[in-house]
Amino acid sequence: MRPFTYTRADDADGAVASVTADREAMFLAGGTNLVDHLKLGIAAPSTLVDVTGLTSDRITDVDGDDGQEGGLRIGAAVRNSDLAAHPRVRAEYPALAEALLQGASGQLRNMATTGGNLLQRTRCAYFQDRTTPCTKRSLDEPCSALGGWARYHAILGAAEDDEGLQRCIATHPSDMAVAMSMLDARVQVLGPEGERTIPIGEFYRLPGDDPTRDTVLRHGELITAVDLPPAPIATNSTYYKVRDRASYAFALVSVAAALEVDRTPDGPVVADVRLALGGVAHMPWRAHRAEEALRGRPATEENFRAAAEAELESARPVESPAGGNAFKIPLVAGTVTAALRRLAQDPSATDGVSGESA
Repeated sequence: MRPFTYTRADDADGAVASVTADREAMFLAGGTNLVDHLKLGIAAPSTLVDVTGLTSDRITDVDGDDGQEGGLRIGAAVRNSDLAAHPRVRAEYPALAEALLQGASGQLRNMATTGGNLLQRTRCAYFQDRTTPCTKRSLDEPCSALGGWARYHAILGAAEDDEGLQRCIATHPSDMAVAMSMLDARVQVLGPEGERTIPIGEFYRLPGDDPTRDTVLRHGELITAVDLPPAPIATNSTYYKVRDRASYAFALVSVAAALEVDRTPDGPVVADVRLALGGVAHMPWRAHRAEEALRGRPATEENFRAAAEAELESARPVESPAGGNAFKIPLVAGTVTAALRRLAQDPSATDGVSGESA
């Protein structure tokens, strides 16, 4: 591990100024991801600026842009376990609570913060192993996952070179971020040029020509809070996570879904729907194509699966003798179908859409 200086600022402005002044400085909050990277030699900052206590650890009410009441502001220092247990999150944004409780262990959730969780880096085994080449660590190196073990890797939005060959197939690991993408969260940021708000749909970036960058944050910018807009549809939402073991494992694929159904004499019809996918791309993948395919259509299992398959038309699985990931395409379709099938169930009826299998 490279020696570094540890320091604390008196306030958030001071922390931003300290990191901005040093290109090799980094913020430290819960440390559940960064400390691992320090040990592995992936991160080698000159200075760690501890921001513990400099941003809010509270969840407060906030109005929507149109003055509509009902949103929440989550301080960047709110612990994942506290966010999952908040009564309004559990009642009004259940997909977010479920995503948090399916991420990591209880001990880690007690340390991890909202701001830090958004900035988790990929768990790609080649990224974490400095003895193997990795495009995400260095643009001068090839991607070892291509032709290697690619079970957990991307099928959507991967980086390609000028000849259309894939360059980086790492996936984003956060469960919380997938749910927040579905909820259209807004990230509040303080930087050297002041405050700004970044819609979460614009916060993450696909690898493009620079897989080393995960977000649009500029050096020195500090996440101070995350806003959840009022979202009545989210009261009927859920998070499905498929993984290799029941606890403490990252998602092979995951789905955050919310559904509003009109009960008509001819059967249930999709009034509105939101879908976001995890484990399939460099960032939480908002499934806009599937959403558009479902709005106004009968809420049937056939339409749920067809919408998922429409979203996956651009999927590009990785073939590898060490373990490819073509299985993710039917797995995503089945998981989306299962999540929507559950949400479409009429709690007042016994003959509605039923079943839980993916």
